Amino acid sequence: MTAPLHPDTVAVHGGRSDLEGLGVHALPIDLSTTNPLPDIERGGDSYEAMATGGRPPADGSMVYARLWNPTVARFEAALAEMEHAEASVAFGSGMAAMTAVILAHTNAVGKRHVVAVRPLYGGTDHLLGSGLLGAEVTYCDPHEVGRSIRPDTGLVVLETPANPTLDIADIADAVRQAGEVPVVVDNTFATPVLQNPIDLGAAMSLHSATKYLGGHGDVIAGVVACSEETAEALRRVRAVTGGLLHPLGAYLLHRGLTTLPVRMRQQQENARRIVQWLIDRPEVAEVFYPGLDGDPHGILGRQMRGTGAMIAMRMRGGFAAASTITTATALFTHAVSLGGVDSLIQHPAALTHRPVPPEARPAADVLRLSIGLENAADLITDLAQAFAAAATIAEPPLSERATPLSDAHTGAVRA
Repeated sequence: MTAPLHPDTVAVHGGRSDLEGLGVHALPIDLSTTNPLPDIERGGDSYEAMATGGRPPADGSMVYARLWNPTVARFEAALAEMEHAEASVAFGSGMAAMTAVILAHTNAVGKRHVVAVRPLYGGTDHLLGSGLLGAEVTYCDPHEVGRSIRPDTGLVVLETPANPTLDIADIADAVRQAGEVPVVVDNTFATPVLQNPIDLGAAMSLHSATKYLGGHGDVIAGVVACSEETAEALRRVRAVTGGLLHPLGAYLLHRGLTTLPVRMRQQQENARRIVQWLIDRPEVAEVFYPGLDGDPHGILGRQMRGTGAMIAMRMRGGFAAASTITTATALFTHAVSLGGVDSLIQHPAALTHRPVPPEARPAADVLRLSIGLENAADLITDLAQAFAAAATIAEPPLSERATPLSDAHTGAVRA
């Protein structure tokens, strides 16, 4: 038996098994919106097969790009291999991917109830709470999943590490509590390099591929790794709703996967250095980063192979200091999103988590950092000068300060 390939090798070679037969070395891009039909009967059979979630028949046609595209399919195969999944399904955005997951596991199967573990990415939280998809939602903590399950529960939504406070939830325990209810894990922060939720029993591992998978801030996409059966259900939703990924985006993502392990290792190393510096800064009241508490419950060591490159911090100067810092950095770009080669700084409560109800919204003194590939010492210098710019802002009285984040977060360390 051939030994399993190292993840670094899978990242480079995944999804490319057909290239030699095509006589090419670099990934090809198929931009066709429509495809020739061999005849009416086989064309019709092909259409039906793909419109209901299947793959193109060997003797048929891909028919139409809303149903199938080979460039997208190669990226899906590569991501599935990295996630140890049978298949994956790509979408035009991470939110399109989450929408398809919710629809496929609620309305499509007659189960309207969703259990959502907070904290979650603000867009996901808002989508679930908006009622737009007809789902009824129970929000809970990780240890409350089991007691939140109902007979009409069709899905459990979990994100770990969570956005923006880097909470670590025990995936295997959530799956145990959920029983027969499928669990989707938002794996965006960890990536397949550091975490494989399907190995821990999750039904689906979802990514905002816009972030680390692409890695260069030039493509918006989402992808869900899962079983072939689940993939058929998701492809059916994609075919009907049209939430497809453009072939050029799929090409950029597939190319991005080749450097994902290298990028993640260096960005993680930069993050560790910056975290150690932040812990001792008087301007910082609290740092959120996986493992800072020593992983007392052993969750991090059981399910992750690293701590990632995202950091959250709570500023002693409250919202005023946080606001000043976001505009005072030079190397950290003040922008939403994350996971790219350049470093970003963002205020979650005002932006990505603005639609979230106040009781679940991050505190106003919290900033989120996405650490890139710049020199770590240069990034630290940039933060230092931004902190200095905020130093003249008086710390508000205790009664006027933003509500501190819970000390229950895994990885929260008071500075």
